[in-house]
Amino acid sequence: MKVLIVKTSSMGDVIHTFPALQDARRARPDIAFAWCVEEAFAGIVALHPAVGTIHTVAIRRWRKHLFDKATWREATALRRALRACRYDLVIDAQGLLKSALVARQAKAPIAGFDRSSAREPSATLLYDVGHAVPRNLHAIERTRRLFGQALGYRPDLSILDSGIVPPPGNLTGIAGNTAFLLHGTSREDKKWPVEDWIETGRLLVERGMTPVTTWSDEREQAVAEAIARAVPSTSIVPKSPLADIAAILGSSRLVIGADTGLTHLASAFGLPTVAVFLATEPGLTGPRGPYA
Repeated sequence: MKVLIVKTSSMGDVIHTFPALQDARRARPDIAFAWCVEEAFAGIVALHPAVGTIHTVAIRRWRKHLFDKATWREATALRRALRACRYDLVIDAQGLLKSALVARQAKAPIAGFDRSSAREPSATLLYDVGHAVPRNLHAIERTRRLFGQALGYRPDLSILDSGIVPPPGNLTGIAGNTAFLLHGTSREDKKWPVEDWIETGRLLVERGMTPVTTWSDEREQAVAEAIARAVPSTSIVPKSPLADIAAILGSSRLVIGADTGLTHLASAFGLPTVAVFLATEPGLTGPRGPYA
């Protein structure tokens, strides 16, 4: 049996799907899994050993160039690739209209959340089967229940296993007893003040740890440099491919992060993780793991 998972974004949402995939991998070893994801997160999906084929979309980029011929060529190529694989089932684990539209391109039966459970009820008009999953559950548990209903097994919710390990990486020049500070996040209301990051860095140094931080744009770079000026032992990892950051993250002794994808990745790796939530409900979307 061939099953396509559609969970295109964001990074945290993609990572929240890994425990469901790990459940399915154990319960249904007869299934070959593929995944359709935003191009920026393909490297994250590749961390899970149960994923064979990865199809990438570029919805974020396509929206900016909707009338370009290149956009339509890429979208057409995706549709052809999905249909050529002849999937037996598609699971839309996102529950949005955009993900449902992607799922339809595979021309296979689609399972997803039912109208009362989906984030966007209109998406369910494109499904063949909708499954009821309470909306007041954590995103990880919701997805695990969805996969169980769609594939015919009961997940053991007392066990949480993301099924991924950190990729190998070279930490040359960075001390071993590191604490990774993940200050960058996409929304202003999720950002912790730089003064609090500086104070956290100082406390870590007092406890014999080396703060490490990184950045992905100019504003985040300014914050990283401010932390390093105030806490001179801080190491700054420059903007790097996601796989490289994941490797360095996986070698850390401690991770302290805002509500951002890399914080969820640290938790999925089983690392001691402290998440700073300011604008969202951690009981529904916060990191879950043995040390989170």
